[in-house]
Amino acid sequence: MTVAAAPLSADLAAAIATHPELDAARIYFYPVLASTNDTAAELAASGARDGTVVIAGRQTAGRGRLGRAWHSPDRVGLYLSVVLRGPHLPAVTLLAGVAVAEAIRETTGVAVDLKWPNDLVAAPRSASSWRKLAGILTEALPPEAGEGAIVGIGVNVGVTAFPSELAETAAALDQCVGEPVDQPALCARLLARLAGWRRRIASSGTAPLLERWRELSPSSRGAAVAWDDGTGSPRHGVTAGIDATGALLVDVGGTVERIVGGEVRWGG
Repeated sequence: MTVAAAPLSADLAAAIATHPELDAARIYFYPVLASTNDTAAELAASGARDGTVVIAGRQTAGRGRLGRAWHSPDRVGLYLSVVLRGPHLPAVTLLAGVAVAEAIRETTGVAVDLKWPNDLVAAPRSASSWRKLAGILTEALPPEAGEGAIVGIGVNVGVTAFPSELAETAAALDQCVGEPVDQPALCARLLARLAGWRRRIASSGTAPLLERWRELSPSSRGAAVAWDDGTGSPRHGVTAGIDATGALLVDVGGTVERIVGGEVRWGG
């Protein structure tokens, strides 16, 4: 059973108020949760409306794709999930990626890039290589909640001590900017971008979204990748963009193949 939500902080409420398209009554904040996706699923099963947002100060069992844990220490990251009701949109993870990337770029100026299917990366000032700043986890609503999905978003904002297994691959926005980032402003802008892209898809279809995603993802073309096709032998190829459903296209010796899931290793 989910505990009662706490009032939004004054800073977050003020930031949300600058975006008239956002409904503060649908935004729930919890100081501590096991997982924002799990709580959003519970609320959806209880009738929560489309666009309901769950935000946590920290998560004790946050998760990413393929069952991985998501590092969620207190108040240094943005941890939220959004209930999206209605027919399943194949490109929903890409939609969230574009919204997060645009929000980060507009709020901080950090030139964050998208990496298929659900990561956002940038190069911190203190590192020579690109590192992961944010990730997205999309899960179907539970059957009793009806048709739709929950989109979970995690953004590393404040500087923190990452676990040893993440120390060389993860980074925080503060490290990229060189000063503390306005997290409430980032949160509000992210939610506004997500709502805006949903409206645009409703009126114009997914073509503009996919084009924007391609613009924000240089690695979706010309990057060496490897993946496991289920046979136990790794496959290798060069990225060739995404198709109309959001699947990654890979050129394998002149033949273009589609990758719709699993883990892709960048660098071949």
